[in-house]
Amino acid sequence: MKLSLLRNGLRQSGGRRAVFVASAVFVGLFTVLQLIGLIALRGYPHAAGPVLVLAAVLGLGWAVLPLFFPGGDETLDPTRLVMLPLRPRPLVRALLVSSLVGIGPLFTLCVFAGSVVALAHGPAAWLAGAVGAVLGPLVCVTLARTVAAANVRLLTSRKGRDLAVLSGLVIAIGAQLVNFGVQRLGASGLGQLDPVADVLGWVPPASAVGAVRAAGDGAYGTALAQLALTGVALVLLLRMWAGHLVRLMTAPDGSTVRAADGGSGRARGTSGLARFLPPGRTGTVMERTLRYVWRDPKTKAAWVTSLAIGVIVPLFNAWQGTGSVYFACFAAGMLGVQMYNQFGQDSSAFWMVAMTISSPRDAYVELRGRALALLLVALPYATAVTVLTTAVLGEWGKLPRALGLSFALLGAMLAAGAWASARFAYSVPQEGHRNVAPGQVGLAWFSVFGGMLAAALLCAPVIALTVWLHVSSAGEGLEWLVLPVGAVYGAAITLLGLRVAAPRAAARLPEILAAVSKG
Repeated sequence: MKLSLLRNGLRQSGGRRAVFVASAVFVGLFTVLQLIGLIALRGYPHAAGPVLVLAAVLGLGWAVLPLFFPGGDETLDPTRLVMLPLRPRPLVRALLVSSLVGIGPLFTLCVFAGSVVALAHGPAAWLAGAVGAVLGPLVCVTLARTVAAANVRLLTSRKGRDLAVLSGLVIAIGAQLVNFGVQRLGASGLGQLDPVADVLGWVPPASAVGAVRAAGDGAYGTALAQLALTGVALVLLLRMWAGHLVRLMTAPDGSTVRAADGGSGRARGTSGLARFLPPGRTGTVMERTLRYVWRDPKTKAAWVTSLAIGVIVPLFNAWQGTGSVYFACFAAGMLGVQMYNQFGQDSSAFWMVAMTISSPRDAYVELRGRALALLLVALPYATAVTVLTTAVLGEWGKLPRALGLSFALLGAMLAAGAWASARFAYSVPQEGHRNVAPGQVGLAWFSVFGGMLAAALLCAPVIALTVWLHVSSAGEGLEWLVLPVGAVYGAAITLLGLRVAAPRAAARLPEILAAVSKG
């Protein structure tokens, strides 16, 4: 079945065949380079550190990727086999064998084989490696199948498919963590990973590789224990997988269970945060905006990514001793970008908002509500990141300047974002990984990068004041003034930007509606 699905899928279109061939070539080249790197580590005294970390990360990848890319393998959905006369245990064996067919399992097998070559010294180590090179990939594949079976109801739903949007967050945060780790290793050497390797040697599937190191060092009991641990993990995963299959193939779901009586639900009232928001349209717009952030997958992914990167960049640089308190402005900048393309975030639902805008005053209140919703998160967040960065660096005397610049930058980006939303609105497709509808890439570039340049120019007076107070003898002892000046300037420039953008938004309402509904 797996080979038939693969063959029939490739027959559907030439583009799919081209993607498959290109992926196979890329993974093949990467596998060869990975093997060369692992073999080059042979004989290096600290080789166990990077090898065990690589095995652990590979196992983590097998556990996480099915959640983000559920459509990558049609056989990941066992509910398609429910109507066939198959028992769960034989089905587990069959699916496990079919799972070993593909580019991913081949890459995993090569990585574990290269890890054995890097660490094996002596006959006992090679024997342990022969067993570990088989157990490791089996644990990885079984882990992926168990995670997919446990979450198959989610993965086959609309919300589950939208979960793939969060893969960008994982990549963004992961890239920052990898960059930080590489910098630390470059400064201190691979020996820094030895304590980590001692722990990962007891975590499957890395324990299969740890057994090779232990056998090479003559710790045969430890090697047997690590291999046994890997085998036990494999057996437990297989049993969990079989249990999930039994429930999926016998338990009823929402399509077979009658919905509960509508009268049993509790009446919804004004909830939580809504009680503390301003009355009228302003509070309504703020609540709607915050609900989008919480419920819409792409909006949530953009916000979480901005929040994560905004704190990672300044704090990680501060911990390395290479940062500055002014790096904390990165937090305000990352959240300020969320003000851009405000109407495009509504997609085709913007027509409901457009029906309520009949004058520049209506447009101003709409933009003001959206800006206040962003400020509700951005102000305490930017303040907290600035204080934390200052605390790590111990430069408390620069805190007022850094906070003032952050507030001014946030206000400038809100002002520029409001104008860009009215002038360069574009659609954000609800399905797939695209964040810009086809044909609107130019608008997106003008909106974001043009708006960021405008924000930098708007923030220039506060930057100039900060520099002058720092270098001038006349400003000695007055650098604290940057904080109140930056806060007042940020608020004033935000109001000015909203006032300028509102008439344009009201006048261009038909064009904005057509642009944001394109996707």
